[in-house]
Amino acid sequence: MDATVTAMIIAVVGVLGTLFAPMISHRLTTRERAQEAQAAQTQQKFEELRAHYTAMNRAARQFHTLLKDALHRIRDGVFGEHERSQLEAARLDHRDRYAEAQMIVPQRIMQASREVNSVLAHGDATTKRLDRGVARPDENVEAALHALKAAEPLLAHMRALMRADLGLND
Repeated sequence: MDATVTAMIIAVVGVLGTLFAPMISHRLTTRERAQEAQAAQTQQKFEELRAHYTAMNRAARQFHTLLKDALHRIRDGVFGEHERSQLEAARLDHRDRYAEAQMIVPQRIMQASREVNSVLAHGDATTKRLDRGVARPDENVEAALHALKAAEPLLAHMRALMRADLGLND
């Protein structure tokens, strides 16, 4: 009887194993696919955030560079329509990247971007007044260039925060 019960138990376990093996295999495959999908989604979010950070950083730096160039050209009397167009295009690109950032970036990076934007917007307004010949009494090219220097450490800080957010701490 003992051998018969053992044989029956072995037979039942064998049959159950045969019946449940596809279900267990299916569950494991489903779980593995879900993990792969999650990893792909995480990677996609990382890539999108990196693209936004790159565009935001590039646009802010380009706008800053063209503002400095514009001030030098205004001082030298060679600021023309081509330079105005380039500066306006850079301003618009920076504005668009800043607007996109408001919707997707963490608050600490938005704050850093806001500080950069404030300096650049002030520099742009001053540059436009200087170009039009309607500068305020305390505005001149040298003062504007000096004020624009405030953007440099802010740009570096913003970039450092973005890199840290992406996990690029060096």
